[in-house]
Amino acid sequence: MADIFSYDNLIHAFAGATGSVVAMSTFFPLDTVRTRFQADDSLKAVGPVQAMKQLADEEGVASLYQGLQPVLTSLYCSNFVYFYAFNGLKTLAVSNGLPASVPRDLLFGYVSGCFNALVTTPLWVVNTRLKLQGRVTKKNENKGDNNETVTAEEKKLNGLYDGLTTIAGEEGVAALWNGVQTSFILSANPAIHFMVYEAVKRLFFKSKLSAGQKANLSSFESFLIGGFAKAVATVITYPLQLVQCKQRAYRRSGNIQLSMKEIIHKVLSDYGILGLYKGMESKLCQTVLTAALMFLTYEKIVAYIHKVFKAKTALVVR
Repeated sequence: MADIFSYDNLIHAFAGATGSVVAMSTFFPLDTVRTRFQADDSLKAVGPVQAMKQLADEEGVASLYQGLQPVLTSLYCSNFVYFYAFNGLKTLAVSNGLPASVPRDLLFGYVSGCFNALVTTPLWVVNTRLKLQGRVTKKNENKGDNNETVTAEEKKLNGLYDGLTTIAGEEGVAALWNGVQTSFILSANPAIHFMVYEAVKRLFFKSKLSAGQKANLSSFESFLIGGFAKAVATVITYPLQLVQCKQRAYRRSGNIQLSMKEIIHKVLSDYGILGLYKGMESKLCQTVLTAALMFLTYEKIVAYIHKVFKAKTALVVR
């Protein structure tokens, strides 16, 4: 148990959670656009910059930052859980003589993702609803060219706590875990992300050691590896991310909740195979930049904390 509840795991969890908040704060408008594309079938897929401009023109600049505070709170909790679980499993593996490898990182990433999904899905269900509040949609009458602009009528949620209690009260507690089954499958996303990140990082370290250099990453290398790893994971799992977003956005009617299979069938019937990749350009732009900045911040925080405490320990010894 000492390997799990260790100071080092706490440092990694704190650094990972803080890095994710810094990154999301920087690129939040891209995440808002991504959510709109995935959840709202009435929106046409356009480039991320054009989409942000359209959203700002129609609903105001503030709409790009709608739900920022609860997202950051949820993200901090989510990444703290994930980084703590992932590094805790790595610590256990090292103490039991299990060497670093791609399959090991993939397994640990998937288990950590499933645990994280189980704990934090209610927060993300509320966040999806908050981002979609007051959205402008297009109602097509008689399938002609006469489109009437309307605002989606939904009960306004005021933050995370109000969202949790309102959804649980109106739709049942189970509604807070809308899409959790898809989340378990999508735990492959962070698993692939961390697997690629750790594998590429080991290659960089090996290359540097063979060249007689220190085994550490520069700011640019951390940024580059983090972004590349997330791009790989996103491209592989994007259709499931789209399904998950729709499940979180849909209200439950009694005990009825559309399954992953039903949503995929509906999207394919209405829009074809490309419908499963709607908004991927915005998602790639957002997720790659966010992940790159997150891992850059994460590596710097971990290195800084270790440096500070190493210096303090040296002073005590003297």
